[in-house]
Formats: sequence, C-alpha cells, structure tokens
Amino acid sequence: MRIPRVQLFPFLLAIIFLVPCASFGGNTSPEVPVVDGGIGPCRADFTVKDEAGKPIYNATIKVTLRYGIFNKRKMDLEIGTNSDGKARITGLPDSPRKPLEFQIKSGTVSKSVEDDPSANCSAVYEVTLSVH
Repeated sequence: MRIPRVQLFPFLLAIIFLVPCASFGGNTSPEVPVVDGGIGPCRADFTVKDEAGKPIYNATIKVTLRYGIFNKRKMDLEIGTNSDGKARITGLPDSPRKPLEFQIKSGTVSKSVEDDPSANCSAVYEVTLSVH
C-alpha cells in the first residue's frame, strides 16, 4: 500500500512545526536574572518575598564592590528580581577586606544583608521585606 504524496506532505509539515513547540511548554519557570562583577569566583543567590511569603517582582539589589590596591577601585552592581523574586550576583571577590553589604529595596521598604565571601563563597539568602 502506497501513501499518496498529497497526504504525506501536510503530515510531515505538522510534525516539523509541532515538535519544537512541544519543548517550549515544558519549562514555565522564568529565567533567574544574573549580574557578573567579574572580580572573583563567589556568588550570592537571593529570593525576596513579602511578609505573606509571596515573591516580590523587581525588588532591586545593590552592592558596591571595592577592589585593587588599597581598595581604590569600586564597582556598583544593581539587579532586579524576576517574577519568582529571585536574582543572582556572580563574580564576587573571595577575600574582600570588609564584608559586602547588599541593599534590597522594593518601593519604600528596604533591608540590608551582609555577606563575607571568604566564609561562604556560594551564599543563599531568603529575604523578607516587611513594613514596620
């Protein structure tokens, strides 16, 4: 039994378009935004939530990195969280002179978190922002 070419062409065309579309539906979690300081091998992962435990979208995380001879050079990094309240900062120095201070802010609410990469090179922080 032979399949006519007219019927085979639409079938193959449908498969060509449906196979790539099927792979897009499997991953629904948003990509975690990353900013790279480019100074060292350490990183800090943040999850920012409100007092009800819901993730906060576009909470800003800021840090100032000091490096070089006598810490004369500085670099300001800033990143916003995704819809899951997550963000990652990579390229942090592994032995800063002072602990790094991250400022997390959403609207009028802010919080400060200190990190010493020499003690914990892959830090993970769950930050809850609440109005006092």
